[in-house]
Order: sequence, then C-alpha cells, then structure tokens
Amino acid sequence: MEILFTLGLFALVSSITPGPNNLMLMSSGANFGLRKTMPHMLGVALGFTFMVFLVGLGIIQLFDRFPASYEVLKWFSVIYLTYLAYKIARSGKPTEGEKPKSKPMTFMQAAVFQWVNPKAWTMALSAISLYAPERDFASVLIVTLIFGLVNFPSISVWVVMGQQIQRFLTSAVKLKVFNYSMASLLLLSLYPVVIG
Repeated sequence: MEILFTLGLFALVSSITPGPNNLMLMSSGANFGLRKTMPHMLGVALGFTFMVFLVGLGIIQLFDRFPASYEVLKWFSVIYLTYLAYKIARSGKPTEGEKPKSKPMTFMQAAVFQWVNPKAWTMALSAISLYAPERDFASVLIVTLIFGLVNFPSISVWVVMGQQIQRFLTSAVKLKVFNYSMASLLLLSLYPVVIG
C-alpha cells in the first residue's frame, strides 16, 4: 500500500509540474477555452499513459541497443518544440473577418507528441525504473494505471488556469504578450535537454 502512495505522489508531482505539455495546454486554454482544448487534453493523457505502458514492456531496450537513437530523438524533440513555440507565439484570436492563425492540437497530434516530449520520456523512464524495475506485466500495468488516473486531472489544472487567464487577455496586445511569454517558457523548458 505504501508503494502505491509513493507511486501516486510521484505521478502527481511529475504530471502537475511545468513542462511542454502543461505549458501548451495552458496556452490552448487561454486561446481556445476548455471545450476546444479537450481533444488535446485527452491526447496528452491517453498518449502518455500508452507510452508508459510501452516503455514498461521494453521499448527502452531500443535505446540500449542503438544509443545513437537517443541523440536523434533528443535533437528532433528540440527542433519540434521550437516549431511549437513559434506556433504558440503566432497564435491568437483572429480579428473580424480574418482567418484563424492557429487551432488547438488534435487528439492524435497530442498523443504522438508524447514521443518527442523530453519530459514525458523522463517521466516514463523514471516511473518504470523506480516502480517496475523487473518490468513484469503486473507492475507495469499498475504503474500505467496510476499514471492514467493521476495525469488527466493534473493536466486539467493547467487548461483551467489558461481559461481563467483568458479573462485578463482583453486586447490583442495582452494576448500577444501572453503567447510570446508561453512560447519563451516552452523554449526555456528545453534548456536541460540541450545541456544534458
């Protein structure tokens, strides 16, 4: 029972702290609201849960066999997150008659994003290493289920914060400052990846 408590606490802390997913969800909540961000949220929660399960079943062995693949993944992640930061900076509500500059992430985009998200990899690898080191199916399943139960409510907090911030973003200038700030924070979240 104690191990389940510590696993749940680990899942909560790692899921609710800032990272690429949470920053993008907050930005989406501020720009598009909760309802339009729901597919993005579900993609993060289910995509990450599936990732934990596959890591537990042994996908990490690919990195052991092909160490260069980790370096390729790392730099692909940096490039893709830089692109997403650019998209966040450019997002905003369209003016009357203008086509929207951006739209929220889809379920599939968010689910696939987990595979290039450095924080998601760190969380999944740490969870399996600490709480299912033998990688037996029952332990992997428990870790997966705990993360599945904890992750969605944790990331929802960030979308709701973004939606609440929406009340203060009453002008195009304020929204632009917010979006540039979120894009900058997303780029800053790459610092540990680049120097690591």
